[in-house]
Amino acid sequence: MSDEESYELLGFDNVLLPVGDLAEAVGFYERAGFGVGFRFDEAGIALLTAGKETPGILLRVEEALGHRSPPWPSPRLWLEVPDARVAARRLSAVGIEPVDEVFQTATGWTVEIADPWGNVLGLTDYTRRPELGRRG
Repeated sequence: MSDEESYELLGFDNVLLPVGDLAEAVGFYERAGFGVGFRFDEAGIALLTAGKETPGILLRVEEALGHRSPPWPSPRLWLEVPDARVAARRLSAVGIEPVDEVFQTATGWTVEIADPWGNVLGLTDYTRRPELGRRG
């Protein structure tokens, strides 16, 4: 690459999350409301869909990875939902307890969950600033 060439970040492709067991991980995320775009057990991967966006969350099996609590602090992936408080109630109803209580942010509310391998995902809304959200 010459000094005159540059690169441009075009957007997200996929976010990869390590999991210890593909079937268990897919089941957890399906209970949490995610769709499965594809599943390729032989390669140890499955793609979770997030809304109508093309990028997704790619679950990738790491053979030696066992169940663990999320490290604090740990990276977080937040996804937009219409109402995080409703999401928290729905998650609890299917046996997925939040990392902590639903909390307020500058734009609305957020609830975070952790999968059995310590990956933390947040579901956040724009109920306080709907003009900034996808539904605004």
